[in-house]
Amino acid sequence: MFVGAMRRTQSACLIGTAQSHRTLLASGRRRTFGIASRKDRYSSATINDQVSSANVPETIFAVSSGTTGSPSAVAVVRVSGPQSGPLLRALCPGKTLPEPRIATLRTLRNPSNPASALDQSLVLFFPGPRSFTGEDLVEIHCHGSRAVVEGLLDALADFEGCRYAEAGEFTSRAFASGKLDALQVEGLADLLTADTKVQRQQALQQLDGALTKVYESWRSQLIAGWAHAEAVIDFGDDEQLMEDDIETLDEDEKELAQQSIWGNVREKIQTLRTAMERELRDSRRGEMVREGLRIAIVGAPNAGKSSLFNALANQEAAIVSPTAGTTRDVLQVSLNLGGVKCILQDTAGVRAQTDDLIEQEGMKRALRAAASADLVLAMVDSSDEQGAGVVRDVLDELKKEEVKSKQLMLVLNKSDLPMHPLWQEQKPSDVFQGGVYQISCATGEGIDIFLDSLTSTVTGIISKGGESTSDENSEGAMITRTRHRQHVQTAVEALERFEALSRQGMISVDLAAEELRLAASELGRITGAVDVEDVLDKLFADFCIGK
Repeated sequence: MFVGAMRRTQSACLIGTAQSHRTLLASGRRRTFGIASRKDRYSSATINDQVSSANVPETIFAVSSGTTGSPSAVAVVRVSGPQSGPLLRALCPGKTLPEPRIATLRTLRNPSNPASALDQSLVLFFPGPRSFTGEDLVEIHCHGSRAVVEGLLDALADFEGCRYAEAGEFTSRAFASGKLDALQVEGLADLLTADTKVQRQQALQQLDGALTKVYESWRSQLIAGWAHAEAVIDFGDDEQLMEDDIETLDEDEKELAQQSIWGNVREKIQTLRTAMERELRDSRRGEMVREGLRIAIVGAPNAGKSSLFNALANQEAAIVSPTAGTTRDVLQVSLNLGGVKCILQDTAGVRAQTDDLIEQEGMKRALRAAASADLVLAMVDSSDEQGAGVVRDVLDELKKEEVKSKQLMLVLNKSDLPMHPLWQEQKPSDVFQGGVYQISCATGEGIDIFLDSLTSTVTGIISKGGESTSDENSEGAMITRTRHRQHVQTAVEALERFEALSRQGMISVDLAAEELRLAASELGRITGAVDVEDVLDKLFADFCIGK
């Protein structure tokens, strides 16, 4: 019984909150963003009565879809806060609030000039706490012309206690009211910026709370082990510990049990650590989906790198010239290959000797790009022997950078010209796991086949992603951001120390318990159960106005 109570107590102690974000942003600052503020602002007595004290959060508004910069068919204006309902009634004089969550056609009027209509719009009312922010929330779906949107925003800005929202403030309020945790907030941010199908799927999985369930399951196991350790510290061997694990023992057996006072806790923690380490060996699959898989084209000057770059990008993104050394810097474009976002990089030609300092710097950057890429396209002129030496140089440089499991594809360009005997006699397919391909950038021969293979290779990298096989997360990556990986890695290191300390018996129980607490705290920082104020400050700032 004590252990159960201890677990509940320790859980309550461990669960912190990001207080600065759970205290709603009530700075009182007005932001009009080009909307003129009137000295004689309209002030509704009905609305002013709603503001009882400074502790009442301000009502915020913003355009969440459609902008004042260019016309659109429909613009969506969101209003959230305690004055949302009264404000909507004031915009629709003589009308009651619409039924919750039912779109209703209303004529909007500025209370300072009710004779002139602003627009005919669809309005929706979401009473709290059943809303995105957890507060009373109104959505106004108006026509998207600049005149309509600015007129509506001007009317909203005239209400006392109502101001323009800060970037990400709607989502900040959703987090503050417990509608979203930190992982879901990040998932929402990723969904809003998703460019490809795979990015959308990963973001939706995170927003749905699938990752939160796994991290919280891990954390609850650590808290249970921590509670057991605290019980051992408080009661030692005066009472039975974990009756499921330790039965009544005689004195000799109890002395032996002192060396194994953890019961089956150690075994559970070892299993948990193994699962966490398996997720860390996912080859950064989640980060690659979010940020884009990096593909670097490297090779000798005039091998056709820029021509291939343009062909894959389907645009004239790089200058193509017969003059060697035309490309001096790393150029890049974003591609969608099989639903995966890819960052394709064209690099400077690599050769053994040059006196041009700028070209030397370009080669250094080319090799750095190859070392940091997830997939390298080694491109050579198949009619020239020089390319073989360049490929060897690139591979040697990658070895120096200690790049492991680097995906390599060899592209033999200029198939329209006689092939050099070197490439006819030997094709180093054993080195290039991604295969060897013959193409001609001049005629287009083989490029479609190569593009299909490149797409298959890219989707294969994302789908394999290492050894991650969590049943709870079989459809996607567990770790989607660098900060997640850092916290999981720190937790694993704490569990490694716990296992060493747990073998030392009673003398190190308190130290072992501290390692379990640290590991649980690290996992809590991922979901926001433990304070993540700095992370949230940056994250909400990255949101657009209106979200």
